[in-house]
Amino acid sequence: MIYTVRTTVGQESLVVDVLSHKVGKEDLNIYSIAVIPGLKGYILIEGDNEITIRRAITGASHVKGRGIVGGAVKVDELSTLLEAKPLMKSIKEGMKVELIAGAFKGERAKVLRVNDTKEEVTVELVEAAVKIPVTIHAEHIRIIKE
Repeated sequence: MIYTVRTTVGQESLVVDVLSHKVGKEDLNIYSIAVIPGLKGYILIEGDNEITIRRAITGASHVKGRGIVGGAVKVDELSTLLEAKPLMKSIKEGMKVELIAGAFKGERAKVLRVNDTKEEVTVELVEAAVKIPVTIHAEHIRIIKE
């Protein structure tokens, strides 16, 4: 059974690390713990029952409220969140992106060119005084929805 657990926004990965360590230490029947990129403030935990999940999240830092939100979630309800989308197909010229790694981490940019074969993107920093094209790996950007 899969349950949704409410966490502090931005601390989802930390909660997963804490819980995975606790699950291994206490030998709980937790099968998987997932952070969904489009689902901020929540993680998904798959376990044999709700009591096991509650034992895992009890005392964990950054778990909000009572932890479990609602009841068990069906896999078909999660299909849109769990569907793998090719990264290069979603990046188009002219899109606004944020750089999430490298020397310009945190900067916003506009996509100038997309190289599908090398999985590289050439961007122009929006807030830079001099507009210089920068080529980076596609994994180092996050698309901004505007």
